[in-house]
Amino acid sequence: MASSKKETSKRTFEQSLARLEKIVDSLEQGEVPLENAIELYEEGIELSKECMETLSKAELKIKKLSKDLSGKIELADFE
Repeated sequence: MASSKKETSKRTFEQSLARLEKIVDSLEQGEVPLENAIELYEEGIELSKECMETLSKAELKIKKLSKDLSGKIELADFE
């Protein structure tokens, strides 16, 4: 049931998040056999890491370059 790196890298952030939500719902219901629950948990951990990495990259992209009065370029937080 666990996805390979190749499969998860093809997913968009939204697809990964939706899959993670389905995994959480399945595990919360408590009707998944233990062996499948462990596989789902492992997949969920990988998806969680992938989503966090995507969010971190997005945060860096949101940083903007701005110029101060002297024309010097500096990296500033997006507000």
